[in-house]
Amino acid sequence: MASNRPLSPHLSIWKWRVHMATSIAHRVTGNALAFGGVVLFTWWLAAAASGKDAYTSFATIASGPIGWIVWVGLSWVFFQHLCSGLRHLVMDSGRGFALAASKLSATWVFIGAIILTIVFWSVFLLGSGIR
Repeated sequence: MASNRPLSPHLSIWKWRVHMATSIAHRVTGNALAFGGVVLFTWWLAAAASGKDAYTSFATIASGPIGWIVWVGLSWVFFQHLCSGLRHLVMDSGRGFALAASKLSATWVFIGAIILTIVFWSVFLLGSGIR
């Protein structure tokens, strides 16, 4: 039986804009921090509690190339979520709803997360002597 009722809007009819990307990235990064961070923390804790061999295995993987990709990625996820959360905090105060301001702040969320990730790892690598 065919219905003449209008269909609900779907992602396919919306134009992709930086506001939408920021909103989706905020949700994805929140889940990545919650689940990915918990898995990594649990793995580290279990390895530390299981003895020297288990911890050595964890440390070897965590300090290898895949580990570095995960750590840098997780730090970018953290800073992306942080910057987006700060944007939401400002918007919750009633500011930044004008289209130009909203677009600018959404763009700066991505730029800020990249800059903060680079600064974080630069300081970490310089401070630790790892090159």
